[in-house]
Amino acid sequence: MERRLPPLNALRAFEAAARHLSLTKAAAELHVTPGAISQQVKTLEDYLGVQLFRRLNKALLLTEAGQASLPALRDAFDRLAQAVETLRARDAEQPLTVSVAPSFGAKWLVPRLDRFREAHPGINVRIDASNRLVDLVREGVDIGIRYGMGNYPGMRVDPLLSEEVFPVCAPRLLKGPHPLAVPADLRWHTLLHIDWVSGFETWPDWRMWLLSAGVSDIDPMHGPRFSHASMAIQAAIEGHGVTLGGSVLVEDDLATGRLVKPFQLSCPVAFGYYLASPAATANHPHVVAFREWIVTEAANKSAALETTAG
Repeated sequence: MERRLPPLNALRAFEAAARHLSLTKAAAELHVTPGAISQQVKTLEDYLGVQLFRRLNKALLLTEAGQASLPALRDAFDRLAQAVETLRARDAEQPLTVSVAPSFGAKWLVPRLDRFREAHPGINVRIDASNRLVDLVREGVDIGIRYGMGNYPGMRVDPLLSEEVFPVCAPRLLKGPHPLAVPADLRWHTLLHIDWVSGFETWPDWRMWLLSAGVSDIDPMHGPRFSHASMAIQAAIEGHGVTLGGSVLVEDDLATGRLVKPFQLSCPVAFGYYLASPAATANHPHVVAFREWIVTEAANKSAALETTAG
């Protein structure tokens, strides 16, 4: 059934004025002027065709119609306030969904999430790890950490981390019968490859890196292949070979000594990591809190990235 209701502001003004029997007190409660309250009440009286107050000098008295309507109207506003609080409570309970690529989630984001939880204990985070391009709006995802050029129409986009690529391996590969000292020594070691999904064809591979290093007598295609960068990095940590690691994903492993960078030659990458959030929800308090936290994390790590990759 269609609800024919007068303006909500006019109803609020009347309810507050009737409860206080004072335009001044009603104005203070609603953070407006007494004149604005008087105008809203007049608007409501004109809309209903009924007089709600009798104004006697400085006194404000309810008419019979005003007295009859006040209890139900007060109850309606109380119920409305309760409904709003219920919505807020449910919204607070909903987890903040963050879409990330599995390797970035495992190697960079997850090790840092405890710091976000400590700073914002009331916000639950759900990590949705997938290599597919998630439609943030259709799938109700709050934040996407994307690897690309940063051009995402309809989104608020914040840059996080730039990247470069270089060989990494376990420290023990720098010793032994065939220690890694110069790029040509790679002929004695297994090359670990990452099969990037379509759209990342510009990512440097072993053929490109060996060409840059001036090495032409090593097969750039030989060696095991992995669908996730994190698996290739783990294989390198275990000493199974040498992989081309992105500076962001290997940052922590270099810092702890699980991996080393045997050569100084790096390949720049046109892509970078960006934080994307739908424009309609970009200013939600939980989204803002996560954005400010992760942008600060990325900024704090920039110096470490330059040190380990440079």
